[in-house]
Amino acid sequence: MSSPEIPFANYQYEIYLRGSMMNQRPRRPLDWQRLEEQAAATLARGPWGYIAGGAGRGDTMRANQAAFDRWALSPRMLRDVAQRSTARTVLGTPLPAPVLLAPIGVQTLAHPDGELATARASARTGVPLVTSSASSFTFEEIAEASGDTPRWYQLYWPKDRTIATSFIRRAEAAGYGALVVTLDTWLLGWRPMDLDEGFLPFLWGEGNVNYLQDPAFRALLAAPPEEDMQAAIGQFAFQFSNPAVTWEDLAFLRETTELPIVLKGILRADDALLAAEHGVDGVIVSNHGGRQVDGAIGALAALPEVVDAVGDRLEVLFDSGIRGGSDALKALALGARAVLLGRPYMWGLATGGEDGVVDVVRSLLAELDLAMALTGHRTIDDVDRSALVATP
Repeated sequence: MSSPEIPFANYQYEIYLRGSMMNQRPRRPLDWQRLEEQAAATLARGPWGYIAGGAGRGDTMRANQAAFDRWALSPRMLRDVAQRSTARTVLGTPLPAPVLLAPIGVQTLAHPDGELATARASARTGVPLVTSSASSFTFEEIAEASGDTPRWYQLYWPKDRTIATSFIRRAEAAGYGALVVTLDTWLLGWRPMDLDEGFLPFLWGEGNVNYLQDPAFRALLAAPPEEDMQAAIGQFAFQFSNPAVTWEDLAFLRETTELPIVLKGILRADDALLAAEHGVDGVIVSNHGGRQVDGAIGALAALPEVVDAVGDRLEVLFDSGIRGGSDALKALALGARAVLLGRPYMWGLATGGEDGVVDVVRSLLAELDLAMALTGHRTIDDVDRSALVATP
């Protein structure tokens, strides 16, 4: 999609040329608030609530946005930014820009092609997808749809270790390049938008195909899911979350795979230090997009202390609240090696399937490239905290 000779920012000129020469307007709003509103109008209440909702009163979701507002970019002039590069390698994965698509489950709630559409968009843009354990299609199907584009796999740690081992082996065989372990969802947070609708898709067999087709999971069943789906879903509900996991259990993962291990959900320096002590390769500063704990710290507010604590020992990535290229640049300036884009690509999926995801990703990359250039940076590695000032 891009190269050093063709900056991501040129996407805007494609749009202007189509408008001027062919009278073609963008298929979807490029203002992400309007795109979110269009996605909300497209989906039924249950699916929309599952995608858009947060924990409790939504205070953590608002805290995520407020944390970005507390930093302002401080542009430098006359810096020669004609030739630029956003490329970076993170945990052995070459990235055209330090951006990945965050793990989001049950994407068929937004579009019938779900994760397959997102994986194809990943292939078209070169931005890797982190595939969720709770996907609507199998890891293998999603890997095939993403082609040669790098991809990572996200694990919700089940109670039975044989299932965890099977999932990891399947991910390795399907060519996933890193293991992302979500830490903050051992129990579902209190989510009023879902509760108001009584909406949990896993209970009717949506989003748990990786369990239902997994040999280790099926070995625990008295009858295969095809014969007794209710019992299979009951076993899934039992296995899905494991609140008993502790730091000592990370040794099992390290013994099971040679893939880089990344812990998602770190919000404190002391936990980041524990992660380093227990031999993982990276952490993702994240509060699950505000879906788990109401009243929690904004993820960006937690990022600097995590970077200061372990940035010289681990790869620190960032998730939760990215709503544009300038947001991404702020997180990168605060020390994140890469950022994960979440809900916005789901808005694109809901409004336009694969093409909608491509539009959202290309828009983010273009805005990131422009923000980098217009603040006086030639490469993403030049961006540091000197690009920011704290606002009152």
